[in-house]
Amino acid sequence: MQSIKEESAFARDYLAQVAKEAEAKFDEHLPPVTDRPCRLHEAMRYSMFAGGKRLRPALVKATFDMFGGKGDKVWLATSALEMLHTFSLIHDDLPCIDNDDYRRGKLTNHKKFGEATAVMAGDALCVLAFELMGKTGNAKAIEALAHLLSTYGLIGGEMTDIECEGKKVDLDTVDYIHYHKTAALIEAALQVGAMLAGADDKSIEAIRNYGRSIGLAFQIVDDILDIVSTTEELGKDAGSDIEKGKATYPSIVGLENSRAKAKELYDESLKALDSLKCDTSILRSIAAFIITRVN
Repeated sequence: MQSIKEESAFARDYLAQVAKEAEAKFDEHLPPVTDRPCRLHEAMRYSMFAGGKRLRPALVKATFDMFGGKGDKVWLATSALEMLHTFSLIHDDLPCIDNDDYRRGKLTNHKKFGEATAVMAGDALCVLAFELMGKTGNAKAIEALAHLLSTYGLIGGEMTDIECEGKKVDLDTVDYIHYHKTAALIEAALQVGAMLAGADDKSIEAIRNYGRSIGLAFQIVDDILDIVSTTEELGKDAGSDIEKGKATYPSIVGLENSRAKAKELYDESLKALDSLKCDTSILRSIAAFIITRVN
């Protein structure tokens, strides 16, 4: 049996492999900068190619393959999920929300192109994502993705995060924010991959439970890294959660209890996979990567 660190190393290799393939598809699916409006298309590409782990595309691809999916439609979904993630980051960084200057070690979109262009770049990526999902021909996957992005998903989590900034909140509220703002889109990536592959309802439910656990663990680890890492290590402003009075796990239960919770969620994610009869090794390694990553 591999250790968590060995599992994490395997996941890093897998993420790098999928990232290379997925980014080639991003280039195909994004409008060229030579098409009007050129500056808007440049801004969309700037944030899409600003780096990152490409976790959500990897989860789409891993789940699609795990359930025996065939064909190239999966790459439409990998691009769509990364576009939606990028849209959320562009808007999250805006002066009216988090007012961040750096993302992944580069100037945020509004710092590079101005606020108006950044807003439209995020909007355009969101719209294009659903255009690509439409081409998959899977209405249920589109519906599930839209729901997990909506006021009952990512957007709802973002709104609650804004409302709670600078206020004293309880752990239930932090869980609500973390699930909706972060875990929902991770869950969506897994669900979309499974649906495109034709997985049955029982398998999709297991995948959703896995996604909920690793998504929450991912955000808790982010909370921890914001405290223990430097700006250079993070590629964005370190300590910004504390400075802005964000609702985080360490602010409620402390660092050690936060680390323990992340490990508990990791264990829960593996348990969720136990009911599946297919090879779940890649998803298990990605769960290990999430709780051991340093940036």
